[in-house]
Amino acid sequence: MSSRNLLSIVGLVAVGALLAGQVRQLLADPTVWPPDDFVEYWAAATLALSGQNPFDGNLLLPLQQSAGRHTPHPIMMWNPPWALPAVLPLGLLPARDAQLLWALVQFASLGFCADRLWVRLGGARSLRWVSWAVTFTSMPTVLALSSGQISPLLLLGAVLFAECERRAHADRRWEYLAGAATVLVAIKPHLAYLLWVGLAVDGVVRGRWRVLVGGAVAGAACAAVPLAFNPHVWHQYADAMANRPPSQWLSPTLGTVLRMAFGSEHFRLQFVSVAIGLVWFVWYRWQRRCAWDWGSELPLILLVSFCTAPYGAWPFDMVLLLPAVFAVVTKSLPSQLAPVEQRGSVFYPLFALAAVNAGCFVMNLFKLGSFWFLWMAPAVLLIYSLRPRRPRPVERQPAPTAAVPA
Repeated sequence: MSSRNLLSIVGLVAVGALLAGQVRQLLADPTVWPPDDFVEYWAAATLALSGQNPFDGNLLLPLQQSAGRHTPHPIMMWNPPWALPAVLPLGLLPARDAQLLWALVQFASLGFCADRLWVRLGGARSLRWVSWAVTFTSMPTVLALSSGQISPLLLLGAVLFAECERRAHADRRWEYLAGAATVLVAIKPHLAYLLWVGLAVDGVVRGRWRVLVGGAVAGAACAAVPLAFNPHVWHQYADAMANRPPSQWLSPTLGTVLRMAFGSEHFRLQFVSVAIGLVWFVWYRWQRRCAWDWGSELPLILLVSFCTAPYGAWPFDMVLLLPAVFAVVTKSLPSQLAPVEQRGSVFYPLFALAAVNAGCFVMNLFKLGSFWFLWMAPAVLLIYSLRPRRPRPVERQPAPTAAVPA
């Protein structure tokens, strides 16, 4: 055994021992990594499994306080009931154990997404480690992991959709699974609304009804699961949205800016940005009518959807921008997909992305409110628009052979 391998093994053992000690401390001391947004999912799952109303703040607050989140107001899970199956397993465990399981699921989801995005968007396999470095040093990722937000599952759904779409070129049955994968994105459907529009257009114009069927069946199944525990859960959700809507949130969106300018009571102003996004989509889809491929178009569709989302679009939700970030990074580093003479490096987009991430870090350091992160998604959209356009690899044809005289 070489000294290098021996040192690697010793290092892995040391890291494993340290990690085991940290996990033991985590489970024993509730002041270490106190629960934040995670408790909304654990408490809602606990209530749903016991047949109670998971959208009742009076029931949620005692559970959340018992889990270690000492605030006078409950934190609500405003996701539609079809999102409950993603969190119901948490309700089977004590809060601390569930928090650890949730963190492991998030880490695994983000690691898988990073690897798949890097490969599918043309990143060099020898630089695969860059995908994990970019993902886990991104401030939206740090915010999502530290708060225990559900946003990584949205990214997982988008990546699985793209993976199934790629396989559907050879076998159309994969389209059913592509549609089913979008159920994870539908946990926060407003953040990817142009995806739903695009799928509907595909179904009508291109006859790709299998994706719609797969999504409808999976969505109906997920919507039915909570009914087995609480037959009134959909009515309870509708009542909460109608009588106790989160209209007071100052989310970092254009709609919030308009409401601040013209009156916070005009909630419909939150949807002005959606109209802008739909107009853009009609124009863009028409431009790409003969060359539409979800594998290459999905990063931009998610990015524009996020920039024009009606509400939400919180800093931790910006993990949905990672496909666009990877599209920039892979075009700015040498690619193994292009011929040698076409390979190159253009580093200015990488510096721009690093500056955006640093700005997010500084704002979080000074504990500025989420609204002030309004500039981040448009900044990523600008960088994406100015990213280098590496020529597509050209298949080399064999040189013609000279004719042999008879």
